[in-house]
Formats: sequence, C-alpha cells, structure tokens
Amino acid sequence: MTPVQAVIAKELRGYFVSPIVYVVGAVFLLIFGLLSYLYIVFAGAQAIQLMQMQGGMAQINLNDLVFRNLFASMRFVLLIILPILTMRLFAEERKLRTFEFLMTSPIGINEIVAGKFVSALLIYLGLLGITGLVPSVLMLFSDFDWGPVLTGYLAMALLGALFLAVGLFASALTENQIVAAFVGFGILLTVWLVAGLGALFGDTAMGHMVSYISFMEHYDRLVNGLIDTSDLVYFASGLALMLFLTHQVVDSARWK
Repeated sequence: MTPVQAVIAKELRGYFVSPIVYVVGAVFLLIFGLLSYLYIVFAGAQAIQLMQMQGGMAQINLNDLVFRNLFASMRFVLLIILPILTMRLFAEERKLRTFEFLMTSPIGINEIVAGKFVSALLIYLGLLGITGLVPSVLMLFSDFDWGPVLTGYLAMALLGALFLAVGLFASALTENQIVAAFVGFGILLTVWLVAGLGALFGDTAMGHMVSYISFMEHYDRLVNGLIDTSDLVYFASGLALMLFLTHQVVDSARWK
C-alpha cells in the first residue's frame, strides 16, 4: 500500500465512523431528489398546458426544463455542504494533537494532502453517482439528450473538486472544525460574488478578467452543454492552486 493509499484508507475509515458523511450524504441526496421531483412536476405541468393549447401531444425539452435547472440549483447546495464535508480533515488532527505525529511520520506532505483530498473526493463522487438514478429512471418514461446531462455531471464533479480543495485549505488553517467550515464557505462565497463585480465593469477587458476569477460563468457554460478548454483550465488551475496553498500551510505548521 502506497503512502497516499494509506492516508485515503485512514480518512475513509474516519468518515464512516463519524456521523458527518451520513448527515451530509442524506441532506445532499434529499435536496437533489426534491429538486428533481419539483422540476419534473413543473415539466409535466408545462406538457399538459401545451397539450391543451395545441390539442395534441406536446414535445417538451427535459434538458432545459429539468436537468439544466437542476444542475444550476445544485451549486448553491454544494457551496454549503462541501465545506462541512472537509472541515474535519486537518482541523481534527490539530484538535486531537495527532497533527505532530502525522508531520513526523515517514509520509510526505504531498502524500498527506493528496490522500486527504482524494478521500473527500471519493465520498463526493460516490454521492454524485447515486444521483445518476434520477436520469436513469426518467429515461424509462421520456426521451432526452444524454450529452448535456453528462456535461452537467462533469460540471458538478469539477465544481465539487474545487470546493473540496478550498475546504481542505480552510481546514488546514485552524483546529476548530466549525471555524474551518465557515472559512471555507466564506472563501467560496467571496469568489462567487466576484461575478457580480465583473458585471459592473461590463464588456471590458477588466470585466472579463474579473468575471473569469469566479466559477459562475465556467460552471454555467458546462451546465449549458458547452465544453470549453478555458473552463477546464480554470478548474484545473484553481484545484492546483488550493492544493498548493494547503501544502504551504501544512508545511509551515511543521516548523512552529
């Protein structure tokens, strides 16, 4: 077993013996299911209304009425839930005074950071995989294009990975898990609001530069079914930056 695998196994055991993963998972799946139900009901109502107006079978676009709205709404949920999922990763080590043992172990900081991040990512991807039941069941009753749906899931996976990296960085800053969750939430909310600041500059070079910093437009393009290299580079760069900052914070704490 490699050092990264050892850290992943340790963190996964820690997740499943604590109530955090069960509470976060239940809330995430409940909200996803509830939103799916509401948007499907709305699409059904639209179909009935069109049938009454046209006097025959109505064709509705489930990609626009259900999945696009669903993925767009889930970013609010991820903003709140994912910092909670990562708040214990380093903060708990500090609180239990096992951080010093971790730093003096033969496992490198790169392996520690990578292992903790991957463990949280695996939990999240597992939850995301369960939500795949919604389009799978809906496929039995109606036709829709799977392309935008898969692109939407890619958007949620990339956005979730970025949020988890931010939450991991926040957890490395403090030994208080609640503080770590609020710091992670605050960072993500600030980056989100940058999109509004970019809108103030309008269609200018400054406006485009400021808007690029926010994940809003990158996520929205993927949800709309558009895969752009600049969006993939944004998420990859943001993920690398946050993991690097987490490494620096952990490394600096070793010498205190």
